[in-house]
Amino acid sequence: MILLNLKHVCLCLSLLQEVLPATFTRQTVRRAHALRSAAHAALFTQTTTALCPQVWKGAPSWQGHRLLCSSAAPEEVTVVYQNGLPVISVSLPSRRERCQFTLKPLSDCVGVFLQQLQAEDRGIDRVAIYSMDGARIASSTGIDILLLDDFKLVINDTTHVVRPPRREILPHEEAERLNDVKFLVQQLYTTLRIEEHQLSKERELIGRLEDLNSQLRPLEKVREELSKKAERRTTWVLWGGMAYMATQFGILARLTWWEYSWDIMEPVTYFITYGTAMAMYAYFVLTRQEYVYPDARDRQYLLFFHKGVKRTRFDVEKYNKLKDDIAEVRGFD
Repeated sequence: MILLNLKHVCLCLSLLQEVLPATFTRQTVRRAHALRSAAHAALFTQTTTALCPQVWKGAPSWQGHRLLCSSAAPEEVTVVYQNGLPVISVSLPSRRERCQFTLKPLSDCVGVFLQQLQAEDRGIDRVAIYSMDGARIASSTGIDILLLDDFKLVINDTTHVVRPPRREILPHEEAERLNDVKFLVQQLYTTLRIEEHQLSKERELIGRLEDLNSQLRPLEKVREELSKKAERRTTWVLWGGMAYMATQFGILARLTWWEYSWDIMEPVTYFITYGTAMAMYAYFVLTRQEYVYPDARDRQYLLFFHKGVKRTRFDVEKYNKLKDDIAEVRGFD
């Protein structure tokens, strides 16, 4: 009986050793699935209970931030009014940063805005403003007229559609009154700046006059030398003509009263007088001027002067241009 009991005990122990690992493994797997399910349940339970109150409490703040961020895209050109003046925000192409341009609607025009854009970013090669139907807007168009409707701003190869905020259009009487105010402001501005403009213009003219005089001085010295030489040679010609006429008179007198009689010399003096008349007529044919002594003297002076100019290579055209410019500058005084 004791042996049978021992065998029975041993058999039970062996069965326990075979069954125990499988049972332990199944329990371990079941325990792992249970832990995973509990973790998922705890995660979703904590998230739901922790986040729901925050979501409901923070909903108004989240909606406000959303409206603020969605007002304008980074590349969009916007127009807002600050202190009554339009402020245009543009993304510059070179450094990809936004820049604000404050314009004066009454005095500024489209050309001023385009010049400000190119001055702010040297990378802008082409900038223009077009209407929505593709017509180019002139540079002289006022900013107040431009902002009445939507328009397109073309910077290089990029086109921006600009939609200014709508503003109430002034009635006809108020618009006329505003135009009168603009005209008075322009008159006041002109009156206040006229003295400054005159001073700056005077300084500019004085500087230009000094520059022209500095260029004229060396030419003036050469001209004076040529003029003196031409004057001296012209005087010699005049005295030479006087000597010729005196010599002719003496010869004819000698032949008339000492050598021959008047009857013989009368035809000679006639032909000499007629030959002189023919010479004067030939002078008129060649020069298209009447033979008057002052005019003949001036003509001979110019001939000698221009001969000296060719010999010294004096630049007469430059000299005359400088003299004309100086006379024009002095005419503004």
